Order: sequence, then structure tokens, then C-alpha cells
Amino acid sequence: MKEFVARLVAWGPQGLFLLALLDGIGVPLPGGVDFLLVVLAASDPAKAYQFAAITTVASIGGGVILYYLAQKGGEALLRKHTSTGNGRKFKRWFQRYGLVTLFIPAFVIVPLPLKVFVICAGALGIRFRAYLLTLLVARIPRFFALAWLGATYGKDAWPWIKSHGWHMAGIALLLFVLITVGIRYTSVEDDSLEEASS
Repeated sequence: MKEFVARLVAWGPQGLFLLALLDGIGVPLPGGVDFLLVVLAASDPAKAYQFAAITTVASIGGGVILYYLAQKGGEALLRKHTSTGNGRKFKRWFQRYGLVTLFIPAFVIVPLPLKVFVICAGALGIRFRAYLLTLLVARIPRFFALAWLGATYGKDAWPWIKSHGWHMAGIALLLFVLITVGIRYTSVEDDSLEEASS
């Protein structure tokens, strides 16, 4: 794995694009894209935001491919990834909380499962525009923040990120709670308006 990462670092932006695309499609690479982005931003701070843009485009592109594969594969693909264990639990979360379950792992730097939620979005017929917007709102600040950390802290950026893992997990939990409460409050208000108008 170290040799593969070293080769990707040597490839520079092309390696970053390839890794982010694979990650977006759902190839398991926990933390690989984040790590490579930070390393490249630290090695060439002047191009940090260019690296962030490349990562964002590739990651979103991979996510779009996976979404359409899930849409075409439908229930069969969904069943394959959600029939047992965590996959089944993640599907229930998605059915209950919708795109919130996609936003949190796409946004937070702590490695969290994303593939199952993307598959759920495609297979369960979530509108593409809503899916794409969720990914953009999550991925853009994540990757640009990582690029800034790499450019600012250099080789100390990744140790800083690792040492603040619990803080990021706390932020993820807080975001999840706030968005969930917001969704429930909005749906209660919508139900009240519908009852009042009928």
C-alpha cells in the first residue's frame, strides 16, 4: 500500500484525480484521498487549492458514476450491499434520515462509510439534483479545508488532523443531530400546514 501511495504522490495531480475517482466510485480507500491531498498541498502550497479542486471534481464524478450504477442496478445492487450487518443498518438510517446520512460521511474528515448511502440514493430514487447538491455542499469545504491544512502546517498537517479526530467526530455527531432535528421540525410544520389547509 505504501508503494502504491508513493507512486500516486509521484504522479501528482493525476494520481490524486485517479484516487479520488476510485474513492468516489466506492473502492474502499479509507483516508487515502485525504492523506494524498494533504501531502500534495504540503509539498506545493501554491497549488493547494488547485489540488482541492481536482479532488472535488474527481470525487463528485465518481459519486455520480456510483449513483447511476445504483439507479440502473436498482434493488439487486441495493440488496447485495444492504442485506446483512452494517449494510442493513445503514439502509434503515437512509430510509429514516435521507440525505443527512450521505452528507455527514461526505463532509467529515473522520473515515465514515459512504458507499452504501450513495447506493441507497440511486436505488431508492432520490432526485439527482438533490443528491448532487448534497455531495457538493459536503465535499467542497472538506477538500478545501484539507488543502489549507496541508499548505499551512506542511508535514505536521496530518498529525494535527489525527490528533483532532475526536473533535471531528463530535462535529459530525452535532451536525447529524442538528440536521435531523431540522428535518423533523420542518416535516412537523409541513404536516401542520397540510392539516390546516384541508
